[in-house]
Amino acid sequence: MDIAQTLSDLGIGTAVVTLIVSMLPIVELRGAIPIGTALGLPVWQAALISIVGNLLPAPFIIAFIRVFMDWLRTKSRHMQKFVDWLEAKGTGKKADKVRQYEFLGLVLFVAIPLPGTGAWTGSLVAALLDVRMKRTLPAIILGVLIAAVIISLATAGVVNLLV
Repeated sequence: MDIAQTLSDLGIGTAVVTLIVSMLPIVELRGAIPIGTALGLPVWQAALISIVGNLLPAPFIIAFIRVFMDWLRTKSRHMQKFVDWLEAKGTGKKADKVRQYEFLGLVLFVAIPLPGTGAWTGSLVAALLDVRMKRTLPAIILGVLIAAVIISLATAGVVNLLV
């Protein structure tokens, strides 16, 4: 939030800050919607911007992550260890659910707002499992939309009212 506020204070528009935050791995739209709202955007606007930003990296990850990982491996032993760790994360326990349930598994994996899930990890898992883009991208889009609804409701306080 401090970084987002600093960017906003530097004159970068709130919408652009929200878009950038939503494109970041780990944070994704799960952090961008509340941050955009905290910076003054209406929840619906923060959600729309976050959806777009969260989806922008997905096709590139799916298409190029293997090439990028192979390139990183050639740079140093430390990079090789990092890539091996990343591949292990992308093909480990979380990937088993995607393998087992395919489309629905990927949708749920991306949609459930838990640490280590989301469009970035879903794209990585799909790419490492050699799932084709035409099957992967619709699942990721649907998962991101579901996650946006969940996070928007939580941000707006609706979930707290129901509980």
